[in-house]
Amino acid sequence: QVRLVESGGGLVQTGGSLRLSCTASGSILAFNFIDWYRQVPGKQRELVATMSKIGFANYADSVKYRFAVSRDDAENTVYLQMTSLKPDDTARYYCEGDDGVRGPGTLVTVSS
Repeated sequence: QVRLVESGGGLVQTGGSLRLSCTASGSILAFNFIDWYRQVPGKQRELVATMSKIGFANYADSVKYRFAVSRDDAENTVYLQMTSLKPDDTARYYCEGDDGVRGPGTLVTVSS
């Protein structure tokens, strides 16, 4: 089974940027789509963005025009470029394949 691992999280100030990576242990093309979720302890997880195998992207209203998802099939990686970050974006970010495979997540903290 192909596994996913996220990276790129960290601490950033309000207005800053981060790029998260979701890298597959095998071919990223094994997935029809990759979802990016985020979750804050005690709250329901939120679907942030989706990238399909054919390059179609979709975003939650809360991140539209600030976040952009892209893919590099040669690197078996899907990226989540986050800009104009706000404290409300603080969460653990996960990528998940359409078969339910999910990585351990990467923590993003946005300071005010």
